Amino acid sequence: MANKRNGTLYVGVTSDLIKRIYEHKHHLVKGFTNKYKIDKLVYFEETSDIHAAISREKQIKGWLRKKKIALIESINPGWKNLSE
Repeated sequence: MANKRNGTLYVGVTSDLIKRIYEHKHHLVKGFTNKYKIDKLVYFEETSDIHAAISREKQIKGWLRKKKIALIESINPGWKNLSE
């Protein structure tokens, strides 16, 4: 997810993407995402394996910003909000 205004990025894992997006858009979650107004879904991956999801989350979080941006732009070059 990203901030519409300054492009701050957030990587997370959830078992309910629709619910999680709602929480971010309505600033119901305290912490980093609320502080930086992270409310735009710009990239996501799906899996039924929670262990694989957590492993992938950790992998992406370890990347440099440049590589995260390349991943986003590989499927969403215009940074459209995919939750709309």
